Amino acid sequence: MEGLIYLIPAALLLGLAGLAGFLWSLKSNQYEDLDGATYRALFEEDDMAEEQRKKAEEQN
Repeated sequence: MEGLIYLIPAALLLGLAGLAGFLWSLKSNQYEDLDGATYRALFEEDDMAEEQRKKAEEQN
């Protein structure tokens, strides 16, 4: 039971650190381009640049 005095605050701090990391990743647009990582693994950089240019033209 005495260990809970140390484990509960440690668990809360780790939870808060995880939440802070998640919020930071949201603010830095880490989830903005979910498809890009899959394409980068499959295609050459030249193909990716052209595809991103096409997406940018479609959005504009």
